[in-house]
Amino acid sequence: MKPPAIVILGAGALATARRIQRAFEGAQVHALQGRVDADVAYTELGAHLRDLYARGTPIVALCAAGIVIRCIATMLADKGAEPPVLAVAEDGSAVVPLLGGLAGVNVMAREIAATLAVAPAITTSGELRFGTCVLNPPEGYALADIGQGKRFVSDLLAGESTRIEGDAPWLDDAALPRSASARLAIRVTPRAWDGHEDELVIHPRSVVVAVAGSHTCADGDELSTRVLKALDAHGLAALSLAALLAPTGRMTDPALAGAAARLNVPLRFAAQTVDHEANAPDLLHAALRVPYETLQNHADDALELALALAPLAIDPATIGQARGRLTVIGLGPGHRDLLAPAARRALDEATDLLGYTTYVEMAGPLRADQRVHGTDNREEMQRARHAFELASTGRSVVMVSSGDPGVFAMAAAVLEALEHAANPAWDAVDLSIVPGISAAMATAALAGAPLGHDFCMLSLSDNLKPWSIIETRLRHAAEADLAMAFYNPISRARPWQLDKALDIVRQFRSPATTVVLGRDVGRPGGTLRSLTLGELNSSDVDMRTMVIIGSSTTRRFARSGASGDAHDAHAADGAAWVYTPRSYPA
Repeated sequence: MKPPAIVILGAGALATARRIQRAFEGAQVHALQGRVDADVAYTELGAHLRDLYARGTPIVALCAAGIVIRCIATMLADKGAEPPVLAVAEDGSAVVPLLGGLAGVNVMAREIAATLAVAPAITTSGELRFGTCVLNPPEGYALADIGQGKRFVSDLLAGESTRIEGDAPWLDDAALPRSASARLAIRVTPRAWDGHEDELVIHPRSVVVAVAGSHTCADGDELSTRVLKALDAHGLAALSLAALLAPTGRMTDPALAGAAARLNVPLRFAAQTVDHEANAPDLLHAALRVPYETLQNHADDALELALALAPLAIDPATIGQARGRLTVIGLGPGHRDLLAPAARRALDEATDLLGYTTYVEMAGPLRADQRVHGTDNREEMQRARHAFELASTGRSVVMVSSGDPGVFAMAAAVLEALEHAANPAWDAVDLSIVPGISAAMATAALAGAPLGHDFCMLSLSDNLKPWSIIETRLRHAAEADLAMAFYNPISRARPWQLDKALDIVRQFRSPATTVVLGRDVGRPGGTLRSLTLGELNSSDVDMRTMVIIGSSTTRRFARSGASGDAHDAHAADGAAWVYTPRSYPA
């Protein structure tokens, strides 16, 4: 289970939140921005709770239960997919589980209540009677049929007794009415449920299917169908499948990834030392660290499947290695509301984060088990190579950039490292690039639409290209009447370059040309200012300023009732909309 988010509204709940936090490794306290100094700041409770819920994060909210229910009511649909949600009194006097009965909410309620030395307000009949949720087996086990499970618990509550067949140590201390001759039975077995209504069947995920051979399936559907047929041939339930296993040489096979996704199991790979032509039993022997029984091989059209059946549930993390992932993300301008959901998911799932230390710190909150590899901003290629080395061992790595990773950021460095390495292990890494909101786009949106027509983005830094190239591009862009966005406009090491760039631009633009300056847009203390090219001085700009110079058609007019929200910069000149019309004068 993920560490919970402990959400508070005011300072009065902080002491209780910290007590709860100590009971859950990796838990963080989330507080309303500006009210409390906590681990994570949020700006609006409802939106924040809905975001946590959608990401499957357990929620411990220190506020009235009704507030929590109203905030997430629109998201309640699938009981089987909801994370634990609890309401706790600010003073710790009450612990109320609200949602997530099948995800362990009552277990969490008991743990929190024990920490606070109070009784949990558990209302689930089965939990109260038996001291456990029979329909919520531990990780590594799956309930065969939730509908049948509910009927089974109803029968128990009506006075029936049960017997337990199979290994279910988590039920040893449960107060279940037991009888060796009971009509009802809790069966823990990898065998498929035969539909008997007097059984509650729980499947241990104790089967691994190894895939080998020279044949490549057309797609995931074909391969998953063959795997299901192999399980069925041995009378095994699909829910007993713990993982698919394949040789490392097939890490990039889309049919394998598709089949694992359709079967909802991890895809693992035997060690590099295993011959890529090894048969399926050899793969099992190399990758499994527990006793198992090898079931009959299934070979068809040079596709070979071998099944391993273990006596207990298998932790997939102990089988071979995963295919490593490297996700290059952009944080956007800095405010959490402007971070792409795909980037947030990548951060949540990462084992390792790399990037310029300042940007990695902005990517938080991070879990205690996530490894951070912060570096200086100039070490791009070294950072990219390190990311591939980590990912090639099966880790889930995120490379962090600000803005958009493909705009003067790490995406290009990562691809350059990959191209020049010619390393098969790096080629097998699942590489993806998640776009972000660039500084130019964030500044432009706050100002209005100064980049509404043709435009270009230019970096004035000559660290990676000669200044002569920059001058040539400036001259052509200015002559072409493109709106221009300047990145890295000035620094202590090169204080003269912005003035030189403006001298070039002024040869082709009138002094009345509109200019927008956005400093730290999307971050605390951000500012926005619009002025003219004639008024612009290099002293108005620093390295954290985005400079947008309009074209000859860019316009500026007063806005009425302008006000900034939580992620807006405050306009220094107070009230101007800036835009470049999409039509051009005839």
